[in-house]
Amino acid sequence: MGITSALVLYAVIWFMTFLVVLPVRVETQGDTGDIVPGTHAGAPEHHHLKKKAWITTCVAFVLWAITSGIILSGWVTVDDFDLFHRVFGGTP
Repeated sequence: MGITSALVLYAVIWFMTFLVVLPVRVETQGDTGDIVPGTHAGAPEHHHLKKKAWITTCVAFVLWAITSGIILSGWVTVDDFDLFHRVFGGTP
């Protein structure tokens, strides 16, 4: 795995993790009872975005290290995902 593919893998894992962490512990305007006129009661009042970004970075790094280790060790290869039993580079 090259440097570029490692960075892309980390970015994908980071954004997927961020989308999972984002709705956790959001305090909405409806929860606090202070609804601004013209907004929905489910609009976030306190989103704690900086803390969630740090949590995402740490969790994504651990997941990236595990995934990179599996890819670099050769435990899982592209041939393991051959769903149609095709033969690459030879005759069947």
